[in-house]
Amino acid sequence: MFDLGVPELIIILLVVVMIFGVGKLPEVGAGLGKGIREFKDALTGRSDDRAEIAARSRASSEPAATQADAPSEGRAETASKEEARVE
Repeated sequence: MFDLGVPELIIILLVVVMIFGVGKLPEVGAGLGKGIREFKDALTGRSDDRAEIAARSRASSEPAATQADAPSEGRAETASKEEARVE
């Protein structure tokens, strides 16, 4: 159907550079990638799954950090009690 070879792709790339300019290409690429990602998510029925997963991972990592700090505080209290006994 579409027989695009290397010369045709180079011509298309040159036309895109001439239209948008070199400075706008990253913005165009980011917008195109975001659009494709949203289209794929809509086809598969996933909506904001990535945001939910990120929120869950942040929520699960916060209690782990507080639990990790808690035993060290307990050790500090134990060490201070032992020092008080020695004196």
